[in-house]
Amino acid sequence: MLALDWTPNINHIGFFVAQHKGFYKKHGVEVTISDPSEDNYAVTPAKKVELGFADLALCPTESILSYRTKSATFSMIAIAAILQEDLSAIAVRADSNIISPKDLDGQSYASYKARYEDKMVMQMMKNDGGKGDLLVEYPNKLGIWETLTKEKYKSTWIFTNWEGVEAEQMGIDLRLFRMKDYQIPYSYSPVIAINEQQINKHSDAFKSFLKASKEGFMYSVKNPDEATAILRGLLPKKDKSIDLLKALERTAASFGTSETWGKMDEKVVSNFLDWIYENNLEEQKLDVSDLITNILN
Repeated sequence: MLALDWTPNINHIGFFVAQHKGFYKKHGVEVTISDPSEDNYAVTPAKKVELGFADLALCPTESILSYRTKSATFSMIAIAAILQEDLSAIAVRADSNIISPKDLDGQSYASYKARYEDKMVMQMMKNDGGKGDLLVEYPNKLGIWETLTKEKYKSTWIFTNWEGVEAEQMGIDLRLFRMKDYQIPYSYSPVIAINEQQINKHSDAFKSFLKASKEGFMYSVKNPDEATAILRGLLPKKDKSIDLLKALERTAASFGTSETWGKMDEKVVSNFLDWIYENNLEEQKLDVSDLITNILN
């Protein structure tokens, strides 16, 4: 089972296309896909892997670090990246008085309650000359985006190729603060994570899964009309009107090519780890090889 990090969206299109077109079956694997709406995020996708409820999960790289360094460590490892570049950003409404991250001082932020998330946003504010005095709130995870569109909270973390597209359709102008623009070398998100102990036992199955998934993502890029039609049928009701062709257009280049899809650059992860340690977000030192591997891709 693959546990998605969110309800079906453009970042997941290749998985659903691979399933619909029979690519998984062709490569000899049977795949079921679940998403957090099934339990309203009661158990995170990564936690489902730890508990043995799922074989694979989507999560950001920092979730791998979190599982590797918590008191009861778990050998989570990333085997592929969905996007070759970061398409996320901290978003605020453009009709607010928040012009740059430092203006978030004293303002509300709707958080997903990830271990490093809040401190990363606060450090972004400090890097912009602010105090990092963020008012963090923890609303229902699946409703976080709506807290921004309905102006309940001032800011949150979004994918520009998904919520960003939806905002345009809603006539809502956003200001987007990207990590890289404020001296934060953010890593890959989302990645495909597994229990490292399962690699030797099921390496052929994982390799086949990645081959079929890559085929699904590449097919989506080359056949956008067909791929988005497949995805649309799986979207939750609230997302049915999103312009999927525009979302795919903004995402396609970041999926990479048949040669680069899924592969993770050790330097990218290393730079992120160095930043984490330099800013005291984590004390336990890990090597890049503890977090990612390209041996299955």
